[in-house]
Parts: sequence; C-alpha cells; structure tokens
Amino acid sequence: MRGSANRTHLGGNAVSETIISADIVDKDNAAREADLKRDYGSLGERLDRRGIAIDSIRDKVEKFAVAIPSWGVGTGGTRFARFPGAGEPRDIFDKIEDCAVIRQLTQATPTVSLHIPWDKADPNRLKQAASRFGLGFDAMNSNTFSDARDQELSYKFGSLSNADAATRRQAVEHNLECIEIGKTLGSKALTVWIGDGSNFPGQVNFAKAFERYLDAMKEIYAGLPDDWKLFTEHKMYEPAFYSTVVQDWGTNYIIAKELGDKAFCLVDLGHHAPNVNIEMIVSRLIQFKKLGGFHFNDSKYGDDDLDAGSIDPYRLFLVFNELVDAELSGAEGFDPAHMLDQSHNVTDPIESLMLSAVEVQRAYAQALLVDRKALEGYQDANDALMATQTLKAAYRTDVEPILAMARLNTGGAIDPVAAYRAAGYRAKVAAERPAVAGGSGGIV
Repeated sequence: MRGSANRTHLGGNAVSETIISADIVDKDNAAREADLKRDYGSLGERLDRRGIAIDSIRDKVEKFAVAIPSWGVGTGGTRFARFPGAGEPRDIFDKIEDCAVIRQLTQATPTVSLHIPWDKADPNRLKQAASRFGLGFDAMNSNTFSDARDQELSYKFGSLSNADAATRRQAVEHNLECIEIGKTLGSKALTVWIGDGSNFPGQVNFAKAFERYLDAMKEIYAGLPDDWKLFTEHKMYEPAFYSTVVQDWGTNYIIAKELGDKAFCLVDLGHHAPNVNIEMIVSRLIQFKKLGGFHFNDSKYGDDDLDAGSIDPYRLFLVFNELVDAELSGAEGFDPAHMLDQSHNVTDPIESLMLSAVEVQRAYAQALLVDRKALEGYQDANDALMATQTLKAAYRTDVEPILAMARLNTGGAIDPVAAYRAAGYRAKVAAERPAVAGGSGGIV
C-alpha cells in the first residue's frame, strides 16, 4: 500500500497521511452517527443523575493513549507451531503502516514500540516513515532472550546474568545500542526483559546470577540520558521453567531501588501466577513511586498473551481503578506508560489490537465513573458489601457511547472493525506482501 495513502485530519490540527480512505471512514460513521448521538445523550442523562458530566469523561478518554508493539501486528504462535496470516508485514516499514491503520481508526494509539534487532533499520528513515502518519515512538525494547542471525555469542544459557563475562558484555552493549537508536527516534525509555534462568535444580547459583544481572544493569542504567526511564519487566516462567532471574514484582522492585531514580517496574498482566492480585501489586508500586507502566493483555492459564479484556475484563477494570485513584489524588511521580503486548494466533492482528486499545480505554472510562467519596466512606465504615457494589456500579455501566464519541470527535471510526473491513485493507496488503511459509514454531 506504499504510495497509495491520502491525507486527512488525525485529530487536532495535525495533517498526516492515512492508509485507509477518509471517504470510507466518513461513510461508515455517517451510517452510525445518529444512533450514537441518541445513545450518548441517554447515557449522559443517566450519568447526570449520578452527578457525573459525560463530556468530562469523554474528554479524558480522548486524551488517553496506549502504544502499539511493532511485533503485535504480525501473526503470533505457540512453542509448537505458527500459522502465518495473509498480508503479514515484511519489515518494520510494513509494520508502521499497519500501526498507522490502528491509529487512524481508533485515535488511541499514537506511538509504536520497537523491538531491536527485529526492527533494526536506519533510525532517521524510521523516524521519517512514522512521521508520515503522525506516529511517534514509545519505549525501546532490547532482545537478549534469543540469538540474532549475526550474533557472536549465544544467549542459550542467559544474557545479563550469564556466567561468561563476554556474553554479558555483548548483552550490555546491545542495550546501549538500543538507547542510541531510541535517542534518534525521540524515544524516552528502554524496556529490558530477559529470559535468563534455569531448567534444573542446581543449574545456577541464584545469588551469583542475580548479582551478575544487577552489575550488568547498572552499566546499562549509566548509559541512560537524563530524561529517560528504564523499565524492568518480571515474569515468573518461560523460557526458563525451574527458576527465573527476574521472577516477580518483589524482585523487580528490588532492581528498581538498586538502580536509581530513573528505574521503574513494568507490569505485564500475563506475567503472574493465575489469580494473583495484580491490582494490589499496582497499588504497592504506585505507593512507593516505582510503577513504570504496563503491557496490557489477558490470560486464562499463564502468560497467554491474549487480547486485553478478552478473559477477565473486571480485573482490567480493577487495575484501572487503582490507576485512576492515583491520578485523581495526585500521587507523586505517577506517570505510567501504557502499551499492548499480545500474540494473535487466530485473528487478524490489526483487528485484535484495535479492540484491545478500545478495551483499555473502556476500563479507564469505567474507573473514572467510580464514586470515590462514597467508596472511601464505605471503606472507613468497614461496609464491605457497599464498597464492592460501588465498584460494580461503575463497572456495569455501558461506556461504549463515550468511547465511540471520543473516536468520532478526534477523527476516528465509530466502529473501527467495521470501517477496517469495509476498506478491505487485509486483502489489499495480502496482494502486495508475499505469503509467508508456515510450519515454524515460536511466539513471534
């Protein structure tokens, strides 16, 4: 689709190229706008009885954004097999075009998060490609959990915690390279996730491995520009199944404290054991000023990387209840980054990412509806039933008219998936991008 874009408004006064014709979006919106206005008016009346101005919620939703992971627009897989989808992006420039479609239709995803070396290209060319569509760049992501094609030393037995000093040095230099690329792109953060760990008892010395990791991370931290943040990410298992070096939020908090004021904890919703109280972890990290941000997804059994809100939307709401509470109370240092991180095995990745962005916005809007004064009163009175019902009252509210009106006001699509399918984007790129052979394994 390169060279076939048109120009249209993408919210505000900025004019950027778009992939999907504005006429298609406008036609689809025109067929839905009257119903949307009626639904929005009806919801506004009901919220007004609760002392809530619907336009104020819509305004906040319009400003809320979540980053798209570059790797998310490709078809994912499992450890056993991967079944490629039609029109998969061939390179980072195709990925940027796919991300531009998501941004155009949802108006909720203004930035892209790159993964190096998967997305390695001339930084100036990357910046130019993204700016065509009004896209910016979110946190840079390093990769020392798999081996690059021309890599000298293998990470089979670990990277930043490897017993071999030369391998650790290679991993450190890779992260420093990611920072340099990000500086050109305008990124302001580096996310470090490692797969280091062990598969057998006795395979590694826990304390020595963690000490090596901390020493390596201190070198990376020293290379951060003054206005950057360092996000470290915990995960309880996979690819190491007996022990993992950064296995939980407690270890992650220790790392952030050891490194310094620019180091923060990243919370991936899938990186916890089933039924773990993630919202309480979020509260703790906010309280001690170490919440860096999120990778939003959902899970049923483990780190499933399912679409955000597809399994447990109430949990997503409860996480945002803590975030909104911190936002409204003016919590010191509170400025979390938001990003999707998912693997789409049986759906069109663009459709899944659009709906996931909407689900994250939905949880945010619902959390804004919580009667916090009443909730605090019930909490202080130890009225457990009414406290939880106060949360449920906000969660049960259908905020879809608010989300759709926010999209319409900012130049997006009232129904992003419908507009996307009407445009026939997937069929068009499938005709231009060579089919990818199946049969391989791997998550991405």
